[in-house]
Amino acid sequence: MSPTSEPISCIRVDKISMRHAGVVILTGPSSCGKGEVAAALCRVMSIPPSDHLSMGEILRSAFQNAKNDPSYAQLLSSNYQISADSNIFECIDTTDDLTRKVKNYLPQLEKYFGRTGMETFTSQLEWLEFCTMNGLLVPNRWTQNFIAAHIEHAAGLRHRPFILDGYPRTVAAAKHLLEFLRRLQIPVTKVLHLSISRQEMIQRAMHRGRADDDEASLLSRFQFYIENVQPSVDFLKMELGSDAITLIDAHQPVYVERNGRRVLALKESIANVVSAALRGLGVPRVILRDVLESGLSAQETHRPENLMS
Repeated sequence: MSPTSEPISCIRVDKISMRHAGVVILTGPSSCGKGEVAAALCRVMSIPPSDHLSMGEILRSAFQNAKNDPSYAQLLSSNYQISADSNIFECIDTTDDLTRKVKNYLPQLEKYFGRTGMETFTSQLEWLEFCTMNGLLVPNRWTQNFIAAHIEHAAGLRHRPFILDGYPRTVAAAKHLLEFLRRLQIPVTKVLHLSISRQEMIQRAMHRGRADDDEASLLSRFQFYIENVQPSVDFLKMELGSDAITLIDAHQPVYVERNGRRVLALKESIANVVSAALRGLGVPRVILRDVLESGLSAQETHRPENLMS
């Protein structure tokens, strides 16, 4: 070996872990790949999948948890004023608009729950379940409080690292989240802000083939991102300091030839974004290849022609 040649390492690093407890916040526009990146980060950073908290999954599971877990139901009732005993027409959330909205759905509500009389009493949790199962929006206060209740109920999250995926989405939500995390003494380890262009978002979404991914809806979502999500990241930067925020290019595609076609290699494309995220978290470049090879090979993808969701 010549004096100037680089020595070959005899050490392989397959797993890394966070040094301290805290939350890694993953944010960005629709279709930027937050879910895929979060799952990959969990694999390479030794974070259990249950500690990858997706805003969508938390909202979808909230009414089931309230039904099946008395301690969670009690926490919702006592700390967040959401319960099966509170009438949606006479509670902290009651407004004329909400009342009209619920009454507009009375036939569907009574069919769904198999009972009458819901024009006089529909519980908050019944309305939550109906909205969740039918793709309707719930009051903004509920979104903030279900995120907080989930973290508070999973007491172990105060003592280990976890990922919060897709939240906050507004300045008000960011302010509420920071106040809540400070109360529970949970530090924000890093905010990873995934960025893609409007055109790339539309292209990715169109490849998913979802019924609600028409162009008008997609443009509306991107406008929401510009008007709400980006300002929420600016607020987090102001409160946490610029060092806490890492901007990541979420469009780092790798293409391969397959059956005479040039197609996207999804796993490798995700690996590029995950690599940038890991660098943002302070992982040295010298061990990135090892941990990515080990972590990403744990979940092979067989759909290289699809784009990240």
